Amino acid sequence: MPDVRSWPGLRVALVHDWLTGMRGGEKVLESLCRLFPDAPIYTLVHQRGAVSPLIESHPIRPSLVQWLPRATERYRHYLPLLPWVIETFDFDAFDLVISTSHCAVKSVVVPGRAVHLCYCHSPMRYAWDQFPHYFGEARVGRLRHAALRPVLAALARWDRDTAHRVDGFVANSRHVAGRIQRYYRRLAPVLHPPVDTEFFTPGDACSEPGFLVVSALVPYKRIEIAIEAARRARVPLRIVGTGPEQARLQRLAGDGVEFLGTLGDEALRDAYRRARAVVLPGEEDFGIVPVEAMACGRPVIALGRGGACETVRHGVTGWLVESDTPEAFARAMAEMMHTEFDRHVLRSHAETFATGRFETAFAGLVGEALRGQAC
Repeated sequence: MPDVRSWPGLRVALVHDWLTGMRGGEKVLESLCRLFPDAPIYTLVHQRGAVSPLIESHPIRPSLVQWLPRATERYRHYLPLLPWVIETFDFDAFDLVISTSHCAVKSVVVPGRAVHLCYCHSPMRYAWDQFPHYFGEARVGRLRHAALRPVLAALARWDRDTAHRVDGFVANSRHVAGRIQRYYRRLAPVLHPPVDTEFFTPGDACSEPGFLVVSALVPYKRIEIAIEAARRARVPLRIVGTGPEQARLQRLAGDGVEFLGTLGDEALRDAYRRARAVVLPGEEDFGIVPVEAMACGRPVIALGRGGACETVRHGVTGWLVESDTPEAFARAMAEMMHTEFDRHVLRSHAETFATGRFETAFAGLVGEALRGQAC
């Protein structure tokens, strides 16, 4: 398999929805930056300093949304503009466009001679099956809920109707591959995202009694379930991450819940190592956090749906909880206090998601796409 970087004269552009923090999607983008060290990055919104130095070292070209009021904080408010904004990007100078999409950038327009490969984290969540989590009456009020429903329905139609702009999809999990087939009527091979298992490693210290959540504080993550479960199980809970749900979640939390905000890499690794277990109460598209936790030798309690079923081996690397209720998660937390997992087994499983594996496999998929083979 040839190194894609060795293709003579290959001009590559990367496209990412928004650069406002370092989450799982940005870890994928880092790998693409290593594969294509000269590629510019096109994005809807760029918050300077919010992503890694590797990403920041590339030329970053934001869209017109960048210049709208408070764009880096309220970019989701500009969703109705995306069908127009996304078409203002100019890719005439490129032979290969790689989009990493969970919202809109899979719909960019590329010249007919160029290849467009999309690494899809998820079809647009807000517009498809997670509208109630983001824009339900209880969250935004009856009037706004009613006003937003036709807007998001129109976005869903646009998302579906522009799927043909992608020459080949790659899904980040079998769960997402199913959603791509359901909404876009396209088949996609599965390539799990990269996890830095060289950095996330077990520590020497024993775990503490508390549990850990690492997540963007957004509705579909269902962090309130973990908060209530910790209260019922009477165990401490630490929450790493920020987002629009933070104020609401802090009002729900009791004395045993600590919000840590955004942590640097070393502090995050330390938090994983100290946790009794990491908790994921929401349905994940893939979920990079469980694998980072297992790389640090810590087990996971996750909802037994979606991507967690592809990363957590029930009874071996953690537990998959059948019900998305505080009661079910509280029982799992209480039992976890008296259960030990082999951290060498946890570590070995995490290494199957290593960064090198991802980059080699993705380079192969790009090579196939450039040779005109189906992805």
